[in-house]
Amino acid sequence: MRAITITKQGSPVAPNVSVNDQWPEASPGPGEVLVRTEASALNHLDLWVGRGLPGLELDYPRVGGSDGCGRVEQVGEGVSESWIGRRVVLNAAVPQPRPAEPDRAPSLDEISMIGEHTNGTLAEQFIAPADNVLDVGETDPVEAAAFSLVHLTAWRMLRTRAGIEPGMTVLIPGIGGGVALACLNIARHFGCTTIVTSRHQWKLDRAAELGADHAVLDDGEDWSRTVRQITGKRGVDICADSVGKAIHLPCIKSLTRGGVFVTCGITSGPDATTDLARVFWNQLSILGSTMGDMDEFRQITALLRDGSLKPVIDTTYSPADATAAYERLEGGEQFGKLVIDWRT
Repeated sequence: MRAITITKQGSPVAPNVSVNDQWPEASPGPGEVLVRTEASALNHLDLWVGRGLPGLELDYPRVGGSDGCGRVEQVGEGVSESWIGRRVVLNAAVPQPRPAEPDRAPSLDEISMIGEHTNGTLAEQFIAPADNVLDVGETDPVEAAAFSLVHLTAWRMLRTRAGIEPGMTVLIPGIGGGVALACLNIARHFGCTTIVTSRHQWKLDRAAELGADHAVLDDGEDWSRTVRQITGKRGVDICADSVGKAIHLPCIKSLTRGGVFVTCGITSGPDATTDLARVFWNQLSILGSTMGDMDEFRQITALLRDGSLKPVIDTTYSPADATAAYERLEGGEQFGKLVIDWRT
């Protein structure tokens, strides 16, 4: 089958991307389904897979992709055949429960990521546990692939972790990336006032077209004073960040008393400088968030199926143009998701 492969580790990633017409097909194991891919989407994770992840040994060539939608073609042992023919969307985070031990208290399950720890969705077929896919009916597969991972991540950040409520003010730095746009989507769904930032005026203009209430141009200086002016010096209730080091301190300084900073990513680096005096004096909460479980996936996917939320799609590519898709992702100039349509 055809597969978009990363042939070797390196940076930049795009020169190491190629289409392999002879990638071996797989069969579903117990509890698994085989999906004929209709669309798959790129995430920043795909760049980390190409560059190599610290502490994780990866073999090359490999197939990335943690977003996928398609029709179930085969099922493994123990899986109902009623799945066959259904259009499904993937939650790539597969729980890895730890066995109970008498001298250790239980903790959160670890996860294994399809497209990171195992080969992913950037191929004509992909394998997934039946427990990690949802039937999306006749939802457009390009929209479904573009929607799933970033909206699940944003839903856990805002709803599960930060406790978003209608009427709050939400700061979303780095607008234009998939998670940031999903956060804007969800915050608007809850009727919140939204403030977005970007280094590019054209991205701020696009965000305003999507309904962002306020936009702040990030010129490399501390923009927290501008945010506080927008809020009448009060500050924001929630800051949902996936940028990391470069903007962490302005984010913290933009929060109101009792505000919540929630992070799911560090595209600009992990070693941020914070302000602990402000954290304790203003009783701020700093929360980490990653992915989401199947209950959260059902909640957010229901909003896709009923038309309440739609993803922002930057560009749709054919598999033959995969290198160009990686180049655009690596250049950071996209506004929304980059999708591979396997039906072309």
